[in-house]
Amino acid sequence: MVKYCPNCGAELDDDSEFCSECGTNLKNPAVKAGSSIKIRNFIGENDNIKVLDEQGPFRIIEYEKDLSVTPGEAMMKYFSSQMNVRPRQLVVDLSKTSGIYLQAGAMQWMSGSNKLSSGIKGIGDFGKKFLKSTVTGETTVKPEYSGDGYLVTEQTYKHLILLDLNDWNNNLMIDDGLFLAAEKSVELSVKKRTNLSSALAASEGLFNTVLHGNGHVCLESRIPYKELIIIELENDTVSIDGPMAIAWTSELELTVEKSGKSFVSSAVSGEGLVNVYRGSGKILMAPLTGKLRFRDLPTSDK
Repeated sequence: MVKYCPNCGAELDDDSEFCSECGTNLKNPAVKAGSSIKIRNFIGENDNIKVLDEQGPFRIIEYEKDLSVTPGEAMMKYFSSQMNVRPRQLVVDLSKTSGIYLQAGAMQWMSGSNKLSSGIKGIGDFGKKFLKSTVTGETTVKPEYSGDGYLVTEQTYKHLILLDLNDWNNNLMIDDGLFLAAEKSVELSVKKRTNLSSALAASEGLFNTVLHGNGHVCLESRIPYKELIIIELENDTVSIDGPMAIAWTSELELTVEKSGKSFVSSAVSGEGLVNVYRGSGKILMAPLTGKLRFRDLPTSDK
């Protein structure tokens, strides 16, 4: 099987450690060609670090075991690891993109000739972004990073999810608190719900953050991607009991309606009001909330 350099695309020999064209270190991609910085015991050299996903400039890494523990923490850390509670980080190769937006305070370290800017273009722009933060709950300023080095985010025990907006009709509406990073080719805006009932009765906000354009985004979720359900609609309708949808294409119309034709039938079903999505698009739904309802708890056989 012919191998190619991930940096320049040149054909490689089977036993090559460095690309003969650009000098990229093939065994440790964190060592860049022509760079005076060499990052050791990281991706490619540390068997405790696993790459979970890679799209565009983004890579998600996971530490399979938390080795920095005391004897008193060892049991908890061991079982946490067994139950997929592990530290995760987002690694960004800024040389593969024109730049990224990052959630404020999320950067842990970066290397190379990188540039940081506030992303604010004057007082008027600050006012608009402050208003957006007020209505959506997101931070006012999302720093912008560009350059040719690496950026690594703070560790999190949440699950990191990479999405290509081309797979979501280039428009994705997300729940508050999900945004972590996006390429600068992606535009962030705020969209008002088409129906006031969808905000008041569904325990949702009246405004949501919308990501639109071309590029990749990273979301930070309590639910792992392998447990999320993707629902595709083509001029159809889906009803969901509770705020289980964490992201959806913004063209979908969201309302809150009775689960039955009347309040009596809704009361009999035990569901009451449900979120109803109509139109054509996709929904990313979490089937598990992380909290069981009382009736779902196991009962004693005695």
